[in-house]
Amino acid sequence: MSRLKNTQPIQITIVYDNNPFDEKLDKDWGFSCFIKGLEKSILFDTGTNGRILLANMEKTGIRPEDIDLVFLSHDHRDHTGGLDALLEQNHKIEVWLPEFFSSSFKNVIKKRGASVAEVDSFQKICRRAYTTGVIPGWIKEQSLILDTDKGIILITGCAHPRITNIITKAKELLKKDIHMVFGGFHLAAFYENEINEIIDHFRKSGVKKVGPCHCSGDEARKLFAEEYKDDFIEIGVGKEIKVQ
Repeated sequence: MSRLKNTQPIQITIVYDNNPFDEKLDKDWGFSCFIKGLEKSILFDTGTNGRILLANMEKTGIRPEDIDLVFLSHDHRDHTGGLDALLEQNHKIEVWLPEFFSSSFKNVIKKRGASVAEVDSFQKICRRAYTTGVIPGWIKEQSLILDTDKGIILITGCAHPRITNIITKAKELLKKDIHMVFGGFHLAAFYENEINEIIDHFRKSGVKKVGPCHCSGDEARKLFAEEYKDDFIEIGVGKEIKVQ
């Protein structure tokens, strides 16, 4: 694995979330973010509604043809619902999805003219970007790992296999510290003491910055913000994050 310095910054734009940030963009239940600065530009998940996804992309200056690859974390509609509308605008896209997605879902992508990469285990997507592979749980899921000079950026869709398990897995896979974790943490139904135990795991795992959004829940967002202070990232639709 290369340890050469990375000269180009990675820029991440949240284009779909149920939490507000930029009032010009529409918020809606679901999650999607656009990542550029890698060999391939990646759209992580596609939100629920294709019209909202495309409108928010346009407002943030992202064109469908700017996307090389779509990374789908799991097969729930609030993460896959915008895909078909996107493929109508750009079918020259690789769609990386967990192998357990239905054959009918995969066939629709292929009929649009896009290619399908079925993910089972950890693998490299392009330089500085990896999939964790499918992580088992009550709902299976893959997460995205970005390798930066500051450490790992870990992006989760809903963290159904538990966010603590995903963090542990990511550290094992790349043998590097975690600079930032953001996305859905799936903590909306958790009690305060349970959330605090999870925050303690983040700290013990050396996670420097956090950005819970989507299905993380207001209580979890509040508790993470209190613990992480200036290292808490307020994630909402329209938020931009830049990391070297």
